[in-house]
Amino acid sequence: MESKPWHGILTATALPLDADLRVDVDALATHVRWLADAGTQGVAVNGSLGEYQSLTPEERALVVRTAVEAAPAGFTVMAGTGAYSTAESVRWAEQAAAAGAQCVMTLPPNAYRGDDRAVLHHYREVSAVGLPVIAYNNPIDTKIDLVPSLLARLHEAGHIVAVKEFTGDVRRAWEIAELAPGLELMIGADDVLLELAIAGAVGWVAGYTNALPVTCGDLYRAAVAHDLERALPLYRLLHPLLRWDSKTEFVQAIKHSMDLVGRYGGPCRPPRMPLTDAQEAAVRSATERAMEAGAR
Repeated sequence: MESKPWHGILTATALPLDADLRVDVDALATHVRWLADAGTQGVAVNGSLGEYQSLTPEERALVVRTAVEAAPAGFTVMAGTGAYSTAESVRWAEQAAAAGAQCVMTLPPNAYRGDDRAVLHHYREVSAVGLPVIAYNNPIDTKIDLVPSLLARLHEAGHIVAVKEFTGDVRRAWEIAELAPGLELMIGADDVLLELAIAGAVGWVAGYTNALPVTCGDLYRAAVAHDLERALPLYRLLHPLLRWDSKTEFVQAIKHSMDLVGRYGGPCRPPRMPLTDAQEAAVRSATERAMEAGAR
């Protein structure tokens, strides 16, 4: 199958902030290059893990430009366009195109619970910019659920090429394939990686590759190859970490694991607070167990 920019592992990059909570551009560029060297296929910037909600417009644009400039040839930059209004999402898609990103990851309009007409209009406007659009279905954080029947309408209209599925409901993968057989599935939550890979996913917008890209990559490749003999032991080893990706504190947890493995995770911006002592201990324990087993 022809490889496309959204295929393979695209790390949803954690955003490095310095001690004054300013965007650390040099650290971000270094992280992008490190992920490329570790064998991943790209990055997804300005998503939930990238704390896009807490960034100024200038910072969001800077993050995209920095990632594009740091990316080696053939390495994808997928830019998040999440916003309250359609017009703002369109502006972020235009900025991504101008900066050189290869595709965009687009949430539904998240100001209110829009009906299907509003969702179709939103994605039509964003797709008109010209970059391939990967729908980001995250009804946990937004008020709109991109159910399989709605995804089928969006795909039939030519507004989306793939969906990052984050509901955690692995049954949806099969219904999406039935209703929209040409719509490509991306794993959107780390802790259902194996289930969605078996169901036919062609990519993974990954969280824990920020800390353990090599072993996460081994797991992904085994899973999409349906090699359960290799995949199951890795999934069991990593799952205590992967399930943090579906918790409220996922950004803090992944950044803490990055610090533990020798990468720079660093702080988060409010309203995100540091992990509690119990949460920090749980992340540390799971990270150390994975490292002792050779994860990297």
